[in-house]
Parts: sequence; structure tokens; C-alpha cells
Amino acid sequence: MNSERYSRHLMLPQIGEAGQSRLSKARVLVIGLGGLGSPVAMYLAASGVGQLVLVDFDHVELSNLQRQVIHSSADIGRDKVESARDRVIALNPEVAVTTLAYVLDDDELAEEISKADVVLDASDNFETRFLLNALCYRVGTPLVSGAAIRMEGQVGVFDPRDADSGCYRCLYTDESGEGEACSQVGVLAPLLGIIGSVQAAEALKLIVGTGRTLAGRLLVLDALEMEWRTLKLPKDPKCPVCGPQPSAAGSGQAALPPLA
Repeated sequence: MNSERYSRHLMLPQIGEAGQSRLSKARVLVIGLGGLGSPVAMYLAASGVGQLVLVDFDHVELSNLQRQVIHSSADIGRDKVESARDRVIALNPEVAVTTLAYVLDDDELAEEISKADVVLDASDNFETRFLLNALCYRVGTPLVSGAAIRMEGQVGVFDPRDADSGCYRCLYTDESGEGEACSQVGVLAPLLGIIGSVQAAEALKLIVGTGRTLAGRLLVLDALEMEWRTLKLPKDPKCPVCGPQPSAAGSGQAALPPLA
């Protein structure tokens, strides 16, 4: 561990050498290398997370560059995971990076989740979020989920180890619909950086084992008014994923869809 590189972490009593050592040994799965995945991957790498597994089979497009800051103009046409890997390694060559530029089926995704200490959901659709939530609860891995559209964003931590907090399916149901994409309604560029940075901070806290995470709460940002709200997220006793009687409807039996 390079003490000079991580000196500002080592000064923090909440992290110190023990916490930084935990970060260096951690394996984190990042789903999506777009607007949210960009700051997530860069801050996790800069912080010294030992292994990053980057999943996204999309390619870099010119319209991505307004908010997906891990990519550059020279990366247009490349796989996002390859572009992100190069940026991560340039930032911190001590980080081991695995790239998966294809659609993972349920079994492959469950295996990757089981090997991870934390999963970061940086996708942009309900189907992926439902699937990740279900699989994380199946294998017992904490999930940090973020979302952003227009000028609003939210972050939640869904931790199967916390018996009192709810999961993503306690927040949304199958009837929530497909939702809107930023390609249809737009999104404020720095909003993705703010939300993704909060996701990265929550992941670091989970790995180090310090502070209070967002488990059981939902952090919501109105960037237009620059107002934060914290909402309680209790467990739904009828939830098909984390309730006392999980059902097949909440098992997430679907292939991982495209990530934009």
C-alpha cells in the first residue's frame, strides 16, 4: 500500500491504516459505466479499492460525453468498459480491473455478486435495478443504488445484512413501469457526478465498516432548488424479495438488459 497516495485517508481516524487495508483487499462490482458509473469507478479507484469489476456492453457515443466523464472524445466507438479501464488504471495503477463487455445471464451475474464485497448499481432502468436487488438479496451482498433524471437524483443502500431496512422492491413495484431515459427528457450533467460520488462514499463506508450508511433511508436531491431530503424506507412485510415469504415474482429471473 502506497502511504503517500492514500495519506489523506490515513489521516482520518474513521479509515486509517486498517480501513485503507480493507479497501485494498476489497472487490467491487460496478454495473454501468455511464453518467453514474463514471464518478463511481474513478473515486473507488482513487480511494484504493483493490479490485474493480466493470460491467457494460455499450459503446461510447458523442452524446455520452456531456455527463459520462470517464470517457473522452478519443474513446468514441470503443467499449465503455475498455475506455473506463484505461482511465482507472491511469488514475491508479495499483487497482486490478476486470472488464465484462457482454450481457451476463442470471447465473453469471449471481456469481459476480457473490464474489463482490459491494455492488454499485449505476444502471438506468427498472429491470436491471430489480434484477440486481433480487440477486444481491439472494447471495447477501450489499447494494448501493443511484438514479438521476432531469434535475433530480436519489441514492439508496439496500443491505441484506440489515434485517430492519427495506430493499429496492420495497420502494418500487413491477407496476412502476419502464421509467424515462435521459435520452428522452435530458439530465443536468453535474447531477450524475453528485449522485455517483455519494454512491462511491457509501460503498467506501460499507467496505471500511464506518459511519452510518443509507440503509433504511433514501437520499433525494432536487438540484434545481439544491435541496436534499432524507426519506425513511421501512421494510415492506409483503415484499417478494426481502419479506418473510420471498416469491418467484421477486427473484429477478431475467437476463441483464442493455445499460445506457
